[in-house]
Amino acid sequence: MSQDCSGKVALVTGAATGIGRSCAVALAAAGAKLIVTDIDVSGVQETAKMITEAGGQARSLAQDVSQEDVWQELIESIRQHEGQLHVLVNNAGIAIGVPVTQMSLEDWQRQNAINLDGVFLGCKHSIPLMATSGPSSIINISSIAGLIGASGLAGYSASKGGVRLFSKAIANECADNGQAIRCNSVHPGIIDTDIWSREISGIAKDNPDMMTPGGNRVNIDMVAAAGMPNGKPGQPEDIANGIVYLASDASSYVNGTELVIDYAMTAR
Repeated sequence: MSQDCSGKVALVTGAATGIGRSCAVALAAAGAKLIVTDIDVSGVQETAKMITEAGGQARSLAQDVSQEDVWQELIESIRQHEGQLHVLVNNAGIAIGVPVTQMSLEDWQRQNAINLDGVFLGCKHSIPLMATSGPSSIINISSIAGLIGASGLAGYSASKGGVRLFSKAIANECADNGQAIRCNSVHPGIIDTDIWSREISGIAKDNPDMMTPGGNRVNIDMVAAAGMPNGKPGQPEDIANGIVYLASDASSYVNGTELVIDYAMTAR
């Protein structure tokens, strides 16, 4: 069965850059109609523009995934405009790289609010509409840090580990309720995105040799060389290909599991 998403309506959060943008573009190329959201309004508008200029269908909306009222307004907007929802990609997230003894409670709570609360709210408010839309797929973006512990990323690992088990519970809950909604988590490895130049750069505070010379960015090639079997970072498109598979009917019997896309990094 081909990975065709024609006729499907898909929502992708955190779609202004990186993995979220690539997922949205790939889903649109596979035939889905997209709603893309982000707190970065100009960035997510650019994502929608990329899709429409390529012949796809997309509209963009501003969204803070940690706010329940915003989720309620978003789903109502989809109900009014598209009338259905078949694919939810809970992608929005942040990574705060800091040793646990130096992590503030404020940062711990902010990271969980986006990475975990945002996924909870997305599922809570999307499931009722998805249940009336036909066979549907929830795809929650976790991380390999949700499978293995990572020094300097304890808080991030906790949030992404929560996404993994939450996804399994949602898969069972929907099945037990007779809803044709699958739920799986995706676990990217070291992927070359802007996240390495934002919060996660804090990991390198005590390891300046990891920083790109002259820039406030972790040297991802160095990180990949140290931890990846092939020594190279992945690209957002590598993750997007997996998301299209889970969104399509080709994965109709894949439910409650993890799709690890890390070039065997966690297989060592």
